[in-house]
Amino acid sequence: MTREAMLYEKTDDSQVRCYLCAHHCRIKPDKRGICGVRENRGGTLYSLVYGKMIAENVDPVEKKPLFHVYPGSKSFSIATVGCNFRCIFCQNHEISQIPRENGRIMGRDVAPADVVERALKTGSKTISYTYTEPTIYFEYAYEIARRASDKGLKNVFVTNGFMTAEALDTISPYLHAANVDLKSFSDEFYRRRCGARLQPVLDSLKRMKSLGIWVEITTLLIPTLNDGDDELRQIAKFIYSLGAETPWHVSRFHPQYELTDLPPTPVASIHKAVDIGKASGLKYIYSGNVPGDEGEDTRCSNCGEHLIDRYGFYIERLNLKGTSCPRCNTPLDGIF
Repeated sequence: MTREAMLYEKTDDSQVRCYLCAHHCRIKPDKRGICGVRENRGGTLYSLVYGKMIAENVDPVEKKPLFHVYPGSKSFSIATVGCNFRCIFCQNHEISQIPRENGRIMGRDVAPADVVERALKTGSKTISYTYTEPTIYFEYAYEIARRASDKGLKNVFVTNGFMTAEALDTISPYLHAANVDLKSFSDEFYRRRCGARLQPVLDSLKRMKSLGIWVEITTLLIPTLNDGDDELRQIAKFIYSLGAETPWHVSRFHPQYELTDLPPTPVASIHKAVDIGKASGLKYIYSGNVPGDEGEDTRCSNCGEHLIDRYGFYIERLNLKGTSCPRCNTPLDGIF
């Protein structure tokens, strides 16, 4: 199912310039971009992962995490191999880094129409493009999303946010929500630990909001690397600038992949970040990877009434009058 890529241009000497993500890779003949899944063949750029599904699951939408998109519903979740980041703490490195580490393109052939049919049969309300970076399998995601929208399904990106404005503008008619990792507010962090840069992520978040895409943000809090009070205030201030209704998920780190010399994040650090988010004026701040913590619950931004009680990825109690608080009638922000 190899497919000619979208969003690129041909340059001199049979090279191509990719405009899918903010790396803007200039790719020589017979070479691949940083993502490892887009290859220049004779001056034409091809996606090597179109229709090549490596992962397929039915997840709670809360697992994305998305707490304000059809709470309690199922999300049909898919991925191909590859990523345009090389995060040293990646939790899905077994599939995200395969093309980079050994050049292999793995996956089973599943056509876009079949993905949509499978999603419908499971009773899912959304299709999530997740586990790896959806930007790098853009052609596949775009075709699925277009078909899914025609069938009444919503589409969700779980993404590092390192795509171009052109990519966002192209997918936006069919992209309804996104959870974006804002991994740090330090460009040095992005360069040293992710092989990327901060500003394109901030630009993508602003553009998503302007395009009407529902956005939730996740920050994995890593001890000593991105958990300082000043940095957390910067993150919270930026999220507030997007809109106070933008949920912020502050998640607990556990050692993995190439970052195993640091301890898990103390729960007290998660609570500190939540308090900073509240002090910054954010309506919804959540504790992530702390099952049973009160910070998993959704409260009314006006009166504090418990609206959704959660344990991990599962809802224990839904206390809404339609989509509003039953006590004061304040609407709950999100997609319902």
